Amino acid sequence: MRQEEQIIRTEYAELMQKSFIDYAMSVIVARALPDVRDGLKPVQRRTLYDMHELGIRYDRPYRKSARIVGDTMGKYHPHGDSSIYGSLVVMAQDFKMGMPLVDGHGNFGSIEGDGAAAMRYTEARLQKLTQEAYLADLDKNVVDFVPNFDETEKEPEVLPVRVPNLLVNGAEGIAVGMTTNIPPHNFAEVIDGVIAYMKDPDINTEQMMKYIPGPDFPTGGIVANKDELLSIYSTGTGKIKIRGKVEVEHGKGGRERLVITEIPYTMIGANIGKFLNDVYSLVETKKTSDITDITNQSSKEGIRIVIELRRGADAENLKNLLYKKTKLEDTFGVNMLAVADKKPETMGIVPMIRHHVNFQFELATRKYRTLLAKEKDKKEIQEGLIRACDVIDLIIEILRGSANVKTAKACLTDGITDGIRFKTAQSKKDAEKLRFTERQADAILEMRLYRLIGLEIEALLRDHEKTLACIAEYEEILENRGVMARVIIRELQHFKKEYQRPRRTALENLREVVIEEKKPEEMDVVFLMDRFGYGKTIDVSTYERNKEAADAENRYVIQCKNTDRICMFTNRGQLHMLKVFDLPFGKFRDKGTPLDNLSNYNSSEESVVMLTNLAAIQDKKLLFGTKTAMLKVVDGSEFDVAKRTTAATKLSDGDELLLVSVLSGNETLVMQSQKDFFLRIEAAVIPEKKKGAVGVRGMRLGEGDLLCELHLLQENETKSAEVKGKEVALHRLHIGNRDTKGTKK
Repeated sequence: MRQEEQIIRTEYAELMQKSFIDYAMSVIVARALPDVRDGLKPVQRRTLYDMHELGIRYDRPYRKSARIVGDTMGKYHPHGDSSIYGSLVVMAQDFKMGMPLVDGHGNFGSIEGDGAAAMRYTEARLQKLTQEAYLADLDKNVVDFVPNFDETEKEPEVLPVRVPNLLVNGAEGIAVGMTTNIPPHNFAEVIDGVIAYMKDPDINTEQMMKYIPGPDFPTGGIVANKDELLSIYSTGTGKIKIRGKVEVEHGKGGRERLVITEIPYTMIGANIGKFLNDVYSLVETKKTSDITDITNQSSKEGIRIVIELRRGADAENLKNLLYKKTKLEDTFGVNMLAVADKKPETMGIVPMIRHHVNFQFELATRKYRTLLAKEKDKKEIQEGLIRACDVIDLIIEILRGSANVKTAKACLTDGITDGIRFKTAQSKKDAEKLRFTERQADAILEMRLYRLIGLEIEALLRDHEKTLACIAEYEEILENRGVMARVIIRELQHFKKEYQRPRRTALENLREVVIEEKKPEEMDVVFLMDRFGYGKTIDVSTYERNKEAADAENRYVIQCKNTDRICMFTNRGQLHMLKVFDLPFGKFRDKGTPLDNLSNYNSSEESVVMLTNLAAIQDKKLLFGTKTAMLKVVDGSEFDVAKRTTAATKLSDGDELLLVSVLSGNETLVMQSQKDFFLRIEAAVIPEKKKGAVGVRGMRLGEGDLLCELHLLQENETKSAEVKGKEVALHRLHIGNRDTKGTKK
């Protein structure tokens, strides 16, 4: 009989919410964030454990990365080979990890962003540190093992890492709704910090920073805000400013060069190429003229980016320019988030070390309990063998008189003599007194005859003494937390002595860089903008020689200074400012640069109503007129603003700016509507307003009518407009009052 389907009715929103929360927690805990105990993400933990299981130790030959990836994916991590190989590659990169965990052989990528070779080409094995401090004692029941994804294998819930890996190697990860970004630290300093905490659990962040003063990035560099580290390490969040290390070298002919020998940690990869492009841009946009060449001479020996300077250049000011305008100074956003007790938690450096130390005590407790149990088992067997040696003749008699092993074992453990032939009655009485344990009886039955040699018996007694000593030692470690702490500290000191390396990142308090921008030498130029929106500047003499062609081919021709600014008023009421110095200066036939690229002006969405230089309008009055006949006069000084884009006027919905023009004092304004109404008024009657005002109504428009043209006539100027094939002489129109309907033509 077919089982009926069960349809569960539920609110869709509730189901989505629950499903999303489940997914988010899965990503947070089981994929993207490291565990505070071993400092590893699941993919890293599984990869290292698989290498351990495959026996790819530091003292054995390398194995193909594809083998490691395939085995890890098949047994423990069914999330695709790219994520596994990606984690394997990162764990082998000494420029990413404070202490690399994998020894890579082949092309594992470069600091400049080159990717690793395909996994079929590269090989890998464990580093010695990983073998000794991350994977040791897995056979001593120090961590729990859990079923893998298909319950065919067991994998460790966490690796028994003896050093604070989360601080040593840092971590980065993006989960759902949260991210982690922990900087790497110096191996020896972190161990000193752990030992300091174990000696004084009440240590505060400030005291801890005597041992761990700050991050130590593999790429070196300089931390520029040392005083802010206390707040960052207390809260677990903040921003670290990192600078690259720049040296000044003296070349031939009095020339100097800037040599970058260390880069910010955030510049690893494609950002080195971006830095080079940013330096090129500084030259192209004329931010500096001191750079003559830049070459990237980096190699396996280290970073070396050489910037050649022209003779007499200010090297210090240029160095500050690089810090200010490029990624040579960058920010590392710290967010010390990790999974603690199966939930994400942001913690400072002391709580992070506290979790690590508690984990170390847990590891040590489980390790020495396992060792103590083994030693006690060994002691039981050794005591049985020693007793057996004392009555070996009786035991041989029992074995020879027994019909089978079961009978002999029953006699050894419980003194049961039934079915055993003894030579004498005394032997039987002695046999009835035997009370060996099960394990002792098995050991006696499996004992070889050579163990009866005198020297072998002496060795057995010595082993028994060692076993008793070990039992006493392990019991003392387990019963006394102080003794256990000394054992852990001794182990940490061994790792420090074996693997410590000098600090690479300097910690300093550096001032905000100040750039002394050299003002360009002031000169007269002519700004040209063609009908396609390309702009450039040329020398005045060049313009004079090509005046006729320049005026004919260009929409705007403005004489100005190279230190001036160009004002673009658009139909949307925006004012876009453009530095003349930013425009390309060159030959008359040069194409120029689109103004869209040099300002916020967008030629596809707005059109230029008026274009002028700021110096020409600063002490003038500007007339504004819109499609809905809103008029106002604005003082030109209001447009001397620092912003690249600002609102030149306020427009109502659907309105559009038609006219911006400089007033001289005796003009008249003719408004022409789409329905052929004309109104001529004196410009003097238009009130002066602020640029943020809408203005006043200049003409009373009929329903559905809008202005199509605004004509500003100078005194005695003659001008005509065409209406339905007829010429209308604008200068002969009667001067009327503002806010009237006008005359239809």
